Amino acid sequence: MPENHGGPDLFLPKHWHRHVRSAVLHTMALARLALAEVRGWAVNSPIARLRLAAQLDHARQEIALLREELRIKDTRMAQIAAHRRPHYPPTERMAILELKAARGWNQVQAAKAMMVTPATVAAWTRRIEEQGPTALVQLPEPVNRFADAVRHIVRRLKALCPSMGKARIAQMLARAGLHLAATTVGRVLKERGRAPDAHTPAAAEADVASPEKADAAKKRVVTAKYPNHVWHVDLTAVPIVGFWVPWLPFALLQVWPFCWWVAVVEDHFSRRVMGFRVFRKQPTGGEMRAFLACTIRTAGVKPKYAISDKGPQFWSDGYTRWCKRRGIRPRFGAVGKHGSIAVVERFIRSLKQEGLRHGFVSSCQRAFCQEVSAYSVWHNEHRPHTALGGATPNEIYSNLRPAIRAPRFEPRTRWPRGSPCAEPQTLVKGKPGVRLELAVTFQSGRKHLPIVTLCRLA
Repeated sequence: MPENHGGPDLFLPKHWHRHVRSAVLHTMALARLALAEVRGWAVNSPIARLRLAAQLDHARQEIALLREELRIKDTRMAQIAAHRRPHYPPTERMAILELKAARGWNQVQAAKAMMVTPATVAAWTRRIEEQGPTALVQLPEPVNRFADAVRHIVRRLKALCPSMGKARIAQMLARAGLHLAATTVGRVLKERGRAPDAHTPAAAEADVASPEKADAAKKRVVTAKYPNHVWHVDLTAVPIVGFWVPWLPFALLQVWPFCWWVAVVEDHFSRRVMGFRVFRKQPTGGEMRAFLACTIRTAGVKPKYAISDKGPQFWSDGYTRWCKRRGIRPRFGAVGKHGSIAVVERFIRSLKQEGLRHGFVSSCQRAFCQEVSAYSVWHNEHRPHTALGGATPNEIYSNLRPAIRAPRFEPRTRWPRGSPCAEPQTLVKGKPGVRLELAVTFQSGRKHLPIVTLCRLA
């Protein structure tokens, strides 16, 4: 029993000295809990002075704990002879020299703090300007920095296909196995001094959420839920020589040999072109019905809904009866309303800007059909769509795994395998640091319809 000083007697348990260390740990834990309770009250106090005092007290305690942590670690490292301690990597040597300059240490102070010899610090300082991968002191290189080979791939693809914007280039490369963000592609192109034009058709295509399209989507009554649920049908005139002439009436007739009329059927759910037909003049209702019947026979399935505008070929009793006999429900877009049949209108715009603008429109019907057919095949098989998450229409239509979600190449040597990449997230194919080569072929030999693949170099 301890000596009595006028207070209550304190009886210690038998063999109390065996539990001193546990008591110390419990005491420290209780003290931390009490401090947390007091600080919590002070931090939430309406008095600014109390809040600042609590923050200062917390910072001081954190500094003291960190110093104790460093002391413990240094004590362990000090047990090893200086020449047997692990070496600092080149980037950490640079960090030590930076800390030495910021602290104002001399070589002895820096060596004592970092547990090396003063001669070692002096050697780092003398050889700080060495170059190359074997330099003793090196600046840290960002883990996410792509090699120059990746920049070459992006620039070469842009040179081969100038009309492609940064979003399209990123999607094309992702389908080939190299995942880059659109912002990364834009930054690489700007490094060369040729930023992607935000007003080119390819760049404008990424802007799928325009206000007009958003409003049209909200007002749309029929929504495609599966392939062949909803088909869109539309007509467009493709000028051969242009319609305007410098004499009255300042326009030519919209018939061959001045233009072609192209009818298109597109599946809403997958954006797949189900069929097209070229006419010498604006087709009649009977010709359009024959074209739709041929498309249904070729596809082997009929849609539940057929959406079109209110052109004379569709806004008629003959077309309505034809749909009713085949169990198809006709739906019509608003007259003069842009975006009422936005899906097929978007394809027609792409056909004219991507498929036909790179060369003159042939006045030979067979040659023109071959051009439209080549673009339709490329559009269905190889063209990534932003609205489909970078997949192609054929992949969505046939319920195939999109190539953009296949395992990717990782050209960054130090990139952690488990770290997220550019969208969409996929696994790494093989080991990081792979060397790649760009291979570009073209659909039917047409330079404006690229098919991008990446080859692994040995």
